[in-house]
Amino acid sequence: MRCAVLVCHPSTPCVAIRQFAVEVLHRQGRLVLSYRIEGDIDALSIPQIGPPQRSDGLWQNTCLEAFVKGPGEVYYEFNFSPSAAWMAYRFTSYRQGMVAVENIEPVNISVYRDSNRFELEAVVNNPNMLENCTGLRLGLSAVIKDTHGDLSYWAFAHPKDKPDFHHPDSFAFELGPIE
Repeated sequence: MRCAVLVCHPSTPCVAIRQFAVEVLHRQGRLVLSYRIEGDIDALSIPQIGPPQRSDGLWQNTCLEAFVKGPGEVYYEFNFSPSAAWMAYRFTSYRQGMVAVENIEPVNISVYRDSNRFELEAVVNNPNMLENCTGLRLGLSAVIKDTHGDLSYWAFAHPKDKPDFHHPDSFAFELGPIE
């Protein structure tokens, strides 16, 4: 298991969050992402847990994300909501050719919350883009909405003046060998 610290894009500050980290585990066709936020959690707009389901537009509210890219131009975007809703997209190149990924098992999401800590674990089972692939890179990111409706953008790497999780330089977390 490896850990990455997410930082807020300077153009979208969020004083409620003290620390934001993601633990990543890639094991036997499973990608496990454990997001942990520490701070004033009550100042964040976190949807209530509901039934797990696919849902578009999750990034318009609090949404934890992972972008996965192997060799070549193709990459995948995963969105995980604290409500247990999720979505997966495939892109043929930078912001081009977006389609929903249909041939994937449902993502398992679990959530923990108290006034000082929020945790979300997302388990992506047997995603075919992780099969027999080496050199995978991740873009670890999140959109966080506060109780005033303001959005902040968090990532392991911010390569531009404006937040852009799709930018090729955002895929800065090397996944490493399968454990």
